Amino acid sequence: MKNAVRYSALALALIITSLRAESLLVEAESFQDRGGWEIDTQFVDIMGSPYLLAHGLGEPVKDASTLVTFPAHGSYRVFVRTKDWVAHWNASGAPGKFQLLVDGKPLAETFGTKSAEWFWHDGGTIEVKDKSVKLALHDLTGFDGRCDAIFFTNDTAFTPPASGDALAQFRKKQLGLSDKPVDGGSFDLVVVGGGYAGVGAAISAARMGCKVALIQDRPVLGGNGSSEVRVWAMGGTRRGLYPTLGEIIDEFCDHAKASPGTFEEFGDAKKEELVRAEKFISLFLNTRMIGVEMNAGKIAAVIGADTHTSVQTRFAGKYFADTTGHGSLGALAGADLTIKETGHMGMSNMWRWKNTGTAQPFPVVPWALPLEMADFPYPKRDHAEWFWETGFNKHPINDLEYVRDWNLRAAFGAFSAMKTKEEKDQHTNAKLEWIAYIGGTRESRQLLGDVILTREDIVAKKPYDDGSVPTTWDIDLHYPKEQYAKKFPDDPFISKAEFGAGVDRKEGYPVPYRCLYSRNIPNLFMAGRCLSVTHEALGTVRVMKTGGMLGEVVGKAASICLKYDCPPRDVYQRYLDELKDLMNQHGKMRRDSVTSKLYMAAGDSAPPPVAAAKKDEGPLGVDPAKLPGIVIDVRNAKTTGSWQSGHGLEGYIGTHYLYHAPKKEGTARFEIKVPKSGKYDVREGHQPHANRATNTSVTIESADGSKTVHVNQRVAGTLPNGFVSLGIYTFDAAKTGSVTISADGADGNVHANAIQLVPVE
Repeated sequence: MKNAVRYSALALALIITSLRAESLLVEAESFQDRGGWEIDTQFVDIMGSPYLLAHGLGEPVKDASTLVTFPAHGSYRVFVRTKDWVAHWNASGAPGKFQLLVDGKPLAETFGTKSAEWFWHDGGTIEVKDKSVKLALHDLTGFDGRCDAIFFTNDTAFTPPASGDALAQFRKKQLGLSDKPVDGGSFDLVVVGGGYAGVGAAISAARMGCKVALIQDRPVLGGNGSSEVRVWAMGGTRRGLYPTLGEIIDEFCDHAKASPGTFEEFGDAKKEELVRAEKFISLFLNTRMIGVEMNAGKIAAVIGADTHTSVQTRFAGKYFADTTGHGSLGALAGADLTIKETGHMGMSNMWRWKNTGTAQPFPVVPWALPLEMADFPYPKRDHAEWFWETGFNKHPINDLEYVRDWNLRAAFGAFSAMKTKEEKDQHTNAKLEWIAYIGGTRESRQLLGDVILTREDIVAKKPYDDGSVPTTWDIDLHYPKEQYAKKFPDDPFISKAEFGAGVDRKEGYPVPYRCLYSRNIPNLFMAGRCLSVTHEALGTVRVMKTGGMLGEVVGKAASICLKYDCPPRDVYQRYLDELKDLMNQHGKMRRDSVTSKLYMAAGDSAPPPVAAAKKDEGPLGVDPAKLPGIVIDVRNAKTTGSWQSGHGLEGYIGTHYLYHAPKKEGTARFEIKVPKSGKYDVREGHQPHANRATNTSVTIESADGSKTVHVNQRVAGTLPNGFVSLGIYTFDAAKTGSVTISADGADGNVHANAIQLVPVE
């Protein structure tokens, strides 16, 4: 301990000495022109700061540049805070190489080439003859070079602090930041986190008469449902006990045709416009929460730092909502929580490629994962989906940068295999189009409320008198997929989903309101994936539209708290009927204060009733009623075994399809009653995928008897809507026939979606 104290004192003395010397700290994120470099704010809690990332997909990005003013002429030693992001794995090469240019002249040292951890890379010395100097970051590879800050000092004996509080204090002093944050105002509700839950909470509370601050550390809203991550929005809205819940979410949710979809499909500008249109919301983009002020066990304020300038702002509030996903506000405030450090769901960094029609080069990537085509599922339809996921046994907070970077190595390694291995001739014109550098995390902290919802509650449909938002997604938990985990057993990067039965996909299971506030911090709400549930229950409530509706309920509850000057717990104990009344109001209803009457603004109107086809979860595929002949979709099939529901393969019939693991007992039986006896062409419909069976058994029971045929479900059917003809059979209108799809003996996953009968004249 004495040595630690002596070291801290020495570090402080060095800092003070440095500050007396001439020095200049330039935060990379403050560059006036960031060129093609991106600001990455995901790992501030790990490494201390936002930083610039050269995310060029193998093509060097445009220089970032800025003008700085030195305190004096003379000789300065240069330090650049950076890292070699693949050094942790002793990988060959250094993908993140870049140069620092001073008035157009590169320093002799190349950065991004040393150290698996963030450190101050010594760049040598420069002579400053003109106090005004142009700095530029010059990317050499396009493969995610990163720069946190640049420090110049004429004290040749000084090295900046490496990390921790000493580094934070050093930054603050060097940048001349005040110890007292700027006053950002006082609010009725401060919402931290701008994903679906945060946007839902902010709009809902504002329309109920609350003054709201919405704080988001990215330049866009939407979180996983933004153009930065591109997870399509799932979860059933406008159903169950309160069929108007979800109307606010439906105002801004995406309708992407795939996940990951295109930039345009995620409507970043639409979300921001909708939020800014609310007169009671103050929106603070590019603001990272870094601290919390407590008073008598309650949150008094949160401290946010501008991710460009580092200027700190204080946001005071009466009530607070943690919609960060990671439960970051609750953790800082000392809220009761759980965190599953291993065996949890992971992070995905999805990616897209395209066929350009002309030959496209791709650099050699010796530092990427050394993959063969058999080591990963081929990214069909030009995109790599949700199952490019890792981090299952890594710490869900402290190891996030490691997890993201491993995902990048996997994506670049897979694309390199496509370009250079046995199928390279098919990918001559292939070009990487997009890779998410912002990770889509599924599970980290769960903040604990008065109710901790369990899988057993959901499956048993346990009634809670404060049931609210309907959760309609299956209990969807992710695990490493065995066939792809063999080569990298410690860090598998392809997952599988295991769906648990028991969720009412039509009307949903109502999540208790008591899962939405902290049991020990009396003015803290939470919504989104950090709510009060177990690991298993998280598998159903974590999807974005469900999380957004939870935010809607938080916003309405906050208005009741403000009205009666009471904690969130009192809403359940004393004002539950009033909350139920607000949950029954249309999303566009509003009031000018929490005590005013509700009204609908001129020009607004309630949305039309939900179409019957939408009452089953999942984006509606091909409407079976619009197809010729008799079509029985999988909703009407009788199943045995462990079928899982899916929506990711385009072109499915109805609201979803089912798939079943091979070599396990499982059947899907479609009963057939024809209106008129006669011959019918019997067809099976499936969506092809590389992991499907080539020998799926399909048994037809007709007036002709029983016959079993085998279908290759890895290839698309040649008939309209992807159907495959199973043959022509006679059916008797007085008797029930059937078509049964079986997983018995299959050499891959078996797919069940729809059966079609077309009369044969």
